[in-house]
Amino acid sequence: MRDRVPKLIFLLLLAAVSANAEEWRVDGVDRVVAIADVHGAYDAMVGTLQNAGILDDGFRWAGGAAHLVIVGDILDRGPRSRDAMDLLMRLEGEAQAAGGFVHVLIGNHESMNMIGDLRYVSKGEYGAFAADESDEQRRRWFRAYQRRQPPAQDAALMREKFDDAFPPGYFALRQAFGASGKYGQWLLSKPVIAVINETAFVHGGLSPVVTEYGLDGVNTDLKAELVDYVRALEVLIEAEVVLPTDNSYDFVDIVSRYSPRRNAAPGLLAAIETVKALDRSSMVSTDGPLWYRANVACGGVIERNRLDESLAAIGAKRVVIGHTPTPTRRVLQRFEGRVVEIDTGMLSTHYKGSGNALVLAGDAIAVHNQSGATPYTPVPHPRGVGVRPHDMGPDELATLLRDGEIVARNTEDGTRRTVVTVNDGDHVVNAIFTRRKGKGFYPDVAAYRLDRLLELDMVPVAVVREVDGRDGSLQFYPAKVSNEEARRASGRGAGAMCPLPDQWEAMYVFDTLIYNEGRSERRMLYNTRNWGLMLVGHERAFRSRNGRPPHLENVSFGISDGWRTALESLTDDVLAANLGDVLDGRRLRLLGSRRDELLAAPIAGRAARR
Repeated sequence: MRDRVPKLIFLLLLAAVSANAEEWRVDGVDRVVAIADVHGAYDAMVGTLQNAGILDDGFRWAGGAAHLVIVGDILDRGPRSRDAMDLLMRLEGEAQAAGGFVHVLIGNHESMNMIGDLRYVSKGEYGAFAADESDEQRRRWFRAYQRRQPPAQDAALMREKFDDAFPPGYFALRQAFGASGKYGQWLLSKPVIAVINETAFVHGGLSPVVTEYGLDGVNTDLKAELVDYVRALEVLIEAEVVLPTDNSYDFVDIVSRYSPRRNAAPGLLAAIETVKALDRSSMVSTDGPLWYRANVACGGVIERNRLDESLAAIGAKRVVIGHTPTPTRRVLQRFEGRVVEIDTGMLSTHYKGSGNALVLAGDAIAVHNQSGATPYTPVPHPRGVGVRPHDMGPDELATLLRDGEIVARNTEDGTRRTVVTVNDGDHVVNAIFTRRKGKGFYPDVAAYRLDRLLELDMVPVAVVREVDGRDGSLQFYPAKVSNEEARRASGRGAGAMCPLPDQWEAMYVFDTLIYNEGRSERRMLYNTRNWGLMLVGHERAFRSRNGRPPHLENVSFGISDGWRTALESLTDDVLAANLGDVLDGRRLRLLGSRRDELLAAPIAGRAARR
């Protein structure tokens, strides 16, 4: 049967999905240990699990009735991902025999390997499969590869190119991660999200897709799309419609151009349609639970309410995620502990981090490092507006701007802004000096403080400060930035960790609230590491008007639940207490008036259910 996977294999996969439902909602577990993003760092994984009491010195299960959760991304970049999978597969049986359990969740790199996106597979990972690969296998796929190349090419050069691009082990690895392969079958039986003692575990994050599907829906209906895709791909590869040597991003084009024979098997035709239909499934896209980063990257006014809706939809009180390496390479927490981030860059050669295991025991929460150092509790996620020295917190940075020594001054070309360099002996930063705009009026400082109140997380730190005898403000000017003009011209930013449309809509609401007439593409900066938007240059904000600034009159945006909650918290007393020294009374009153106008606006429409 060259046109389809045996029906029995597919039925077994579906049966495994149903039979394993108890894996993704469990209560009454005394001890839960979670790690994420092993990425082939086998030794670091073993050391971390030993220090967390899960493995003994002989690499056997020592966790008793504990539940171990692997929050995705065992694979890619590191050399020993196969060893890590083999160990976990053995531990599954040992844990159950001792009354414990091993929960392996699918990460984006597991899905990538199964759908043939091998951008991050290392030479060591291919090498681990070299002994499984036959000469006939390589001959078959070289002949198929040749047929795809332009005619009259030198055969020896073509073979050299083939062997370089597809090293020994490549085709055995592809087969092993297929729907009927050892590791493909194993991974396709695993859930996407598990909820243990009301704590959710997921690789990327809880996106609105999770709210839409719910826990069971994600682990059955949504995951079935991945199962269907991987099964269809195996059919197409066996029929040589798609080759293991093809780029996964070309699959849809390849099958769309393919002209099946008149007597083509129905299974082959169905596989072609499946690949077309599921190429953009939420299981493999950035809005899905394997890739979503907004739980970590978006400001609270954007993300807090969306997170709470997702948690409610799956019956959880907090979520533990991997996928996004923490900036400090320690386990972090956001939103009063409702998000716990445990990707600490275990593969040190690539991420410069180490293994950390999150341990939940009753109400206690602790982190055990692979080094055996004293356990610690998750650290608050730092406010990430701009690249700061040693990831300084906002209060520390504000102190530096307010009290540090000004060691250099210059006028920035084309803007006539004064850029100063501030040094406190340990850190050096650049800042923009802006003269006071009126008695008691410091617009950049007011915008920054309002940003903090709203949890917008877009306005860089700003403080009141006198420079060279002139009263004004200093605003942190981050390094490694681009502005909107340059971003748009380059086409970059599509992979922003917090989606650009979400950030822009938040900017529109904020600029309406402060009646900012001065927003321009050069006053929209981006941290090029994650394409987080930073709003600067508020000299023409806090105008004595209501309604929208002229440039936003025809822009469509609504007031989300998150914005409504944030605006309701800005009572007149809160505004006066926090902004009374940087805005005069008239501007404070108008700010409150615009707040009320926004609260009276219609609630933003919710996305239609799929």
